[in-house]
Amino acid sequence: MAEMTEEEIYDFLDAGTRTGHLATVRADGRPHTKPIWYVLDGIPEAFTLLLNTGADTVAGRNLARDNRVSISVDEPEPPFSFVIIEGTAELIDDLDAVREAATEIGGRYMGADRAEEFGKRNGVPGELLVRITPSKVIGMSDLAD
Repeated sequence: MAEMTEEEIYDFLDAGTRTGHLATVRADGRPHTKPIWYVLDGIPEAFTLLLNTGADTVAGRNLARDNRVSISVDEPEPPFSFVIIEGTAELIDDLDAVREAATEIGGRYMGADRAEEFGKRNGVPGELLVRITPSKVIGMSDLAD
């Protein structure tokens, strides 16, 4: 098992189409977790993570009330690796920004030929762009070695 460097964490998060898991805090204090698609913005030493969610979803309502989050991303194949991000979320409802991020995210997960389709589908009123600013990041690789 090895601790990842900042660059290794960034590369791990940016590689392929791994799904993240976003944890938010419900009004009664219980956690809520949901799978997410995301993209990175910035450089390894100072990145933010961008995702979309609906303003009226459980996650959207939770984030509007309490912006603390945790995200985990893992590689479920041997030798197994993971990254955990703790941080805060900024909610952005500017439709141009929401659509731009939705297009980029759609392109990452569905391919460049479907990016615009997902941008139009997810870049609509009622959807939010969520910008996660990490306060703590942990990355571990080669867990089975």
